[in-house]
Amino acid sequence: MMTESTARLTALPAWQKLKAHYEQISDTHMRELFASQSNRFEDFSIAWEDLFLDYSKNRITEETIQLLVELATEGGVPEAIESMFQGEKINTTEDREVLHTALRSDVNKPFIIANGDDVMPEIQTVLEKMKGFCDAIHSGQSTGYTGKTFTSVVNIGIGGSDLGPHMVVNALKFYQKDIDVYFVSNVDDADVSETLKKVDPETTLFIIASKTFTTWETLTNAHSAREWFLRSGADEAALSKHFVAISSNIDDAVAFGIAEENIFEFWDWVGGRYSLWSAIGLSIAIAIGFSKFSELLAGAHAMDKHFRETPLEKNMPVILGLLGIWYNNFFGADTQAIIPYDQYLEYLPSYLQQADMESNGKRVTKHGEVVDYSTGPVIWGTTGTNGQHAYFQLLHQGTRLIPADFIAGIESLNNVGEHHRLLIANFLAQTEALVRGKTEAEAKITLEQSGLGEEEIEMILPHKVFPGNQPTNTLFYQKLTPYNLGALIAMYEHKIFVQGIIWDLNSFDQWGVELGKNLAKVIFEELGDGKPVATHGQSTRGLINYYKRKSPKDS
Repeated sequence: MMTESTARLTALPAWQKLKAHYEQISDTHMRELFASQSNRFEDFSIAWEDLFLDYSKNRITEETIQLLVELATEGGVPEAIESMFQGEKINTTEDREVLHTALRSDVNKPFIIANGDDVMPEIQTVLEKMKGFCDAIHSGQSTGYTGKTFTSVVNIGIGGSDLGPHMVVNALKFYQKDIDVYFVSNVDDADVSETLKKVDPETTLFIIASKTFTTWETLTNAHSAREWFLRSGADEAALSKHFVAISSNIDDAVAFGIAEENIFEFWDWVGGRYSLWSAIGLSIAIAIGFSKFSELLAGAHAMDKHFRETPLEKNMPVILGLLGIWYNNFFGADTQAIIPYDQYLEYLPSYLQQADMESNGKRVTKHGEVVDYSTGPVIWGTTGTNGQHAYFQLLHQGTRLIPADFIAGIESLNNVGEHHRLLIANFLAQTEALVRGKTEAEAKITLEQSGLGEEEIEMILPHKVFPGNQPTNTLFYQKLTPYNLGALIAMYEHKIFVQGIIWDLNSFDQWGVELGKNLAKVIFEELGDGKPVATHGQSTRGLINYYKRKSPKDS
């Protein structure tokens, strides 16, 4: 039932001021902005610990930032930040607290939530259990059923139980212990089949990551792994040595064959896309060791403190969130590119797709009212320099405004030849090219200097013009460490939260995934018999019947 809401976002005074301000500066080129502001780089950058954010290459003035901060204030961002950290039930549609920040908080200090409970003791218990488990794996004390030490881990999950751990394990590969970690998430049997070809049943540990232990895709993959393991010659008693679960459903996990002491708990106040900080991060802790996992948590906790304690105008997540509002709601930019110039961060864009699009891909406010403004953008991207030889053409000379975050480390972890200097040269050159562009006059001079004739110049000149004025944020970290990665991930989490508050959304539910899942269950049953279906819409009915006619009869 719809309840009475606060003032509409579009009716807020700051929103109206921003509309007028947009009309004044929307056609201004950033060349002009830099020319008129000698300290623009210093004025529009934030240094915090090992992170440095330059947001000067945006279509903004000091007035823009002032008005955006006003919008955040009028939209209740400061109060919402406190509500989250005080453990109030800000996930209103599910009546839950949102406590992922507690998972990485100081275990020696209480974390008292709104109902008066201290959640740290139970968090600490799980962390200690994770530490003991990881230490036993790494020391060789814990072995497989034949006494061999574990050399491989296969994490079976989906969504938040896969994307976060997968991204982090890959990002921190430089720090990895002598153990291979694989991830299976897709219900396509190719995913589990190709993974199982790489591992030895005697030396492989399986992690089944499912809060309810009922997630259809995860349990399908888990049962396939179980059957493969038993076919290898192991008996059911051996399952307890090779399978662990991260779940709140102890009964079903035990029925699967998992020993109760190997079931790691996490709670309903941990959203899936925020769960890598919880026991869902067990694969991370095994990959890099529990001490490095603790450093990951510490980096995120440090960013939490920055987010909670720093004034809005100097707050990294807040500034990034507000710039996203500026382009999404006033310039009509409907996508955001994430471009890490770090091969270790190749899965960061995919991870942020879920973090952002599942959080703020909503069409109604917390009060059930249909919005009259744009909400979550499409998040996409790949690593640089690969992207330069793919989609950067559209960024430079296409017709769309696409804000982009460029992310890189000052130091390389590998230091091979001149690779890193070349990488950073490309990183900096692209942001400069995107902001400056190349005018017709500049392009003409270049062509004249190349020795072309006037007729040739006239023909090619339009193709050599770059409009520029494409907004970018540039983020440096000193080098990729577990601590800095934790801070980086938490920064984006909070950025997304800020935008959700301004848009008046519940960023912590995901009802949009339910409809397709429920329909899939119906169709799954229908695909299991030989009869044509007469239900569904015309297209779906036709496709089901076509598939059934063409599929092998023994499938």
